[in-house]
This record gives sequence, C-alpha cells and structure tokens, in this order.
Amino acid sequence: MRIDLTPAPRHVALIHDWLVSYRGGEKCLEAIAELYPQATIHTLFYKPGSVGPILESYKIKVSPLNRLPNVIRYYRYLLPFLPMMSEGFDLSGYDLVISSSHCVAKGIVPAPGALHICYSHTPMRYAWDRVRDYFRNPLTYNLAQFILHYLRLWDSTSSDRVDHFIANSHWTADRIQKYYRRNAIVVHPFVDHTGFQSVASTNQDYYLVVAGFAPYKRIDLAIEACRKLKRKLKIVGDGQDARKLKTHKDPN
Repeated sequence: MRIDLTPAPRHVALIHDWLVSYRGGEKCLEAIAELYPQATIHTLFYKPGSVGPILESYKIKVSPLNRLPNVIRYYRYLLPFLPMMSEGFDLSGYDLVISSSHCVAKGIVPAPGALHICYSHTPMRYAWDRVRDYFRNPLTYNLAQFILHYLRLWDSTSSDRVDHFIANSHWTADRIQKYYRRNAIVVHPFVDHTGFQSVASTNQDYYLVVAGFAPYKRIDLAIEACRKLKRKLKIVGDGQDARKLKTHKDPN
C-alpha cells in the first residue's frame, strides 16, 4: 500500500495528544515536523519548555482545556472530555492532517477533501487491553466502566476519519486491525544512537530499567522480582507513577 501525496500539500496540520514531556512520541512528532517546516501543531495540552527546541519553534494551538489553572497537574483526569476537545480543533484550510496518536489525536475532524494520515503509537491502552493496569482498585475499575464503554465506542468509530494508518510496529498494526478493523503500514521509529556508548564490561551487579513511569510499563513487577531475587535494580525515568514507585523499598 502506498500513500499518494500528489499534488504536494500546501497547508499542513500536525496533531499530537499533548506536549507536556519529551519522550518517544514527541521525538517522532519532531521527525514528522521537520518534513513540514510551515506546519501548525495542534495539541490538547502544552507546557512551554517541556519539549525540544524544534517543536518549540512551531506555531502551537491548544484546546480550551489548556487554560484551566495548573491543568498539567491533573490533565489525565479530564479523559472523558478529550474526545470532544480533539473534535473541536478548527482544521478548515488544511489539505493534509497528520496525527501522532496514542489517545484521541486521531479522532480529529478533518476538513472536507483533506487527507488524514495517522501515525499510531497505539490504540488507547486504558480503553482496550490494558484497563486493569490503570484501574487496579476494584471500585475505580467498576466506576470506570461507564466512561470506558463510551471511549471504546468513540475510539472505534472515529477511526473511520483516518484515510491511512501508519503503525510504529507490527504489534501496533495488529492492534489497529483488532480494534479498528483497519490495515496499517508499519514504519518503525528512528533510533538516535548518538547518546549511547559501548560498555567495556557486562559483569554488573544490578539490573537496569529505563522507561517512562506509566502504569502499563509495570515497573512495579520489576521491583518486586528484584526484591525476591535479592538483586540490585536501578531505575531511570520519570512519569505519572513516580510517587507510587518510590514507595517501594529498595530490593536490597
């Protein structure tokens, strides 16, 4: 399957769920943005200074929710409102829309005649196959079902607004087929190896985890495993589960 971009698009909109940290998804958006220097970025939430200078140099449009006081501290709790907010972006005048999506970005409403390409990092994990990783308390799990039912319906139906899906892996492509019944081209993200260096010896006395502290990463399992094995564990990263993970005692 090929994506035809002729004639060349004149007005390009890039959509990203939120710009509040600089991780893998933001680096992929950065690579896409460099292909379209005149593009405008639309995002639900934006924390100035949280991403690299390349993205900071673009014109960034945000949703009305971004004006709420200290919203970056609790934006995840606004999940029920995010589908409506993503649909509210004014994309009239753009003939090419590229969404970088792991939540609701792919659910935007493009202008008539516009081409919408979605680079999908994943269908919403907390709405589909990883619900219990995010809602481990039985009470919150049961309460969340009302919202998640709505999110699953919206996530599935809004996939029809995408002309072409690009997946970041074959695993993601399989999930797009499973939940959206759509085919996806696989384009693996680039790997910036400039920050890596060879290690002279692998005889280290510890295990290492480098990851964002998101519930589905299950870093708590790594901590518990090292506790039982009585092995040292070093963890590098940050994220929403940082405070919770810090409550775990050092395995040694």
